[in-house]
Amino acid sequence: MLSSKRILLIIGGGIAAYKSLDLIRRLRERGAAVTPVLTRAAEEFVTPLSVSALAGEKVYRDLFDLTDEAEMGHIQLSRSADLVVVAPATADLMGKMAGGLANDLASTLLMATDTPVLCAPAMNVRMWEHPATQRNFSQLEADGVRFVGPNEGDMACGEYGPGRMSEPLEIVASIEAQFSAGPLTGKRILVTSGPTYEPIDPVRYIANRSSGAQGTAVARALAALGAEVIFVTGPADVSPPERVNVVQVETAQQMSDAVDAALPVDAGVFAAAVADWRVSSASDKKLKKSRDGLPALEFAENPDILKRIAHMEDGRPLLVVGFAAETDNVIEHATAKRARKGCDWIVANDVSPATGIMGGSENAVIVISEEGAEEWPRMGKDEVAKRLAVKIAGALTK
Repeated sequence: MLSSKRILLIIGGGIAAYKSLDLIRRLRERGAAVTPVLTRAAEEFVTPLSVSALAGEKVYRDLFDLTDEAEMGHIQLSRSADLVVVAPATADLMGKMAGGLANDLASTLLMATDTPVLCAPAMNVRMWEHPATQRNFSQLEADGVRFVGPNEGDMACGEYGPGRMSEPLEIVASIEAQFSAGPLTGKRILVTSGPTYEPIDPVRYIANRSSGAQGTAVARALAALGAEVIFVTGPADVSPPERVNVVQVETAQQMSDAVDAALPVDAGVFAAAVADWRVSSASDKKLKKSRDGLPALEFAENPDILKRIAHMEDGRPLLVVGFAAETDNVIEHATAKRARKGCDWIVANDVSPATGIMGGSENAVIVISEEGAEEWPRMGKDEVAKRLAVKIAGALTK
């Protein structure tokens, strides 16, 4: 898939730069040509010699190198590639990109290019979570920059959390996705998945039995058809899919905010099992047993994400798909839910304990639409996802 593709690889200055060496090797194994660009800071972590040896290409480093400008000016360099990859994309590089700065070779290339850009962020967890970085991330997404990662895990600095650069093979998969031609290429689709956790106190919460497996499978299937997928997931039992933009949340309000941040999209698939209620005043201290009896918990309604998006007057997705997990009268309840929520389709299933569907590997769904109820046979959740993705593609491309 990458044979004869030309990748302009911009290596930022972070400890994760060592992964760029393996990334170059993996890309060349797949037939891609890699033109490397090193920032000054990146040279503190990897040497130009090692990068050049693996790429089999000259390394570009200096904006004002007269020889480089004579041989290939930075404008030509920025536009001769099929894809620009920034790995690691440091907080500094992302800030320059979002702010339109161009004070070194890397940032100038990114400003001058008319080629798609894919970023693999890598930074300390506090830097990633800083409001400025999140603003820059949102702005770059709005500008059409695509992202892979960051992952969550242990950091070189000793902290733990989101900020680790995606592994080289994950980045390769995202690069391949950029070149995959499918019926959903150019379409931007939002998928919500998993349960939400609504806190009672710092150690207890309200949740449900959703594993997130079906929503994850749907996101994976849509990405396989070429869609750009924004995957907003609660604390699921399954790992998020590759080749999608993952946004991890816990509460219904956080999920609602993440959905708003992802708009506009061509389609929204709301597979998450969002808690209907939350404790209106969650305690900031662990609730203790007392002789006064059980604590009284007051509940409040959570935001109805599906209904709100389906009833948007401006910017409503072309297709809004909801899910309905029922334990009886499935078609009747799902049909009523579709009318109440205002969505185009409802994917309904029977999750009563005897079916083994909730948390299991199989599903049996009924797709409720304006045309009526379309019953599908029981099959694996991956197969359900693939069939639904094809149906979505048909609706968006007809």
